[in-house]
Amino acid sequence: MVRVCIAGGTGQAGRAVVRQALDRGHAVAVLSRNPPLPGARGYYDGAAYFRADVTTGEGVAEALAGADVVIDCLEARTGKALRNYAAGGAALLGEAAAAGVARAVQLSIANCDQSTLAYYRSKADKERVYARSPLETRTVRTTQFHSLLAGIFAAGSRVGLVPVIKGARFQTIAPADVASALLEAALQPPSGDAHASQTIGGPEVLDMGSLASTWKRITGGRGLVTNLPLPGSTGRFLREGKNLAPGQRYGDTTFEAWLANRQENL
Repeated sequence: MVRVCIAGGTGQAGRAVVRQALDRGHAVAVLSRNPPLPGARGYYDGAAYFRADVTTGEGVAEALAGADVVIDCLEARTGKALRNYAAGGAALLGEAAAAGVARAVQLSIANCDQSTLAYYRSKADKERVYARSPLETRTVRTTQFHSLLAGIFAAGSRVGLVPVIKGARFQTIAPADVASALLEAALQPPSGDAHASQTIGGPEVLDMGSLASTWKRITGGRGLVTNLPLPGSTGRFLREGKNLAPGQRYGDTTFEAWLANRQENL
């Protein structure tokens, strides 16, 4: 049995890692600024939950105590949290080294270092932090989650249109499949490489219009599927397929299959 500490274990990917680690019989500690109460959605019996914040250090040492590996699923999308995202990763790695943790695994985004989006840049900055760590580290880069596209379509549907970015294709992936890859990276035998990275993508590469049509059919969502241009570097990033990893397909949960079980998946 391995003791796994999951930082950000209350988010989409983090919850899936917690569930799978428990199912495999491992000891699980969850580090979160807002851990769920027993009986709440996202709370798993058998996991130990710690209120902790990597930006202040509060509770981090307690969560890491006795851990063999830490899996970093932390997210930061706006404001101060985004600005401090890479520094928080460095603080987590420092505490992990002090606690005697053998390996750290982080969740990142495919080709994040080739995008100008602040969110993607923060991921690339954190990757560089991991690459300098004295700990053995593994980075798992993934394509976009199924829920991202579902959320975009649902938001547009509320005003009568389902937006489709012209020329954009996606290779969306299920958080459960991402969790499997993170656990594999965390539990594999030492390879001799101090720092390693892998990229994984979902089982299908589809144009956004096809995904929108599938979303409408499965969910019953309303709205006119509408092609919209996305100018600038982000539009170019998508049109050039830099959000894809066609040679690194992983898992078998398609967008359609994920939608069909969306109540359980969210």
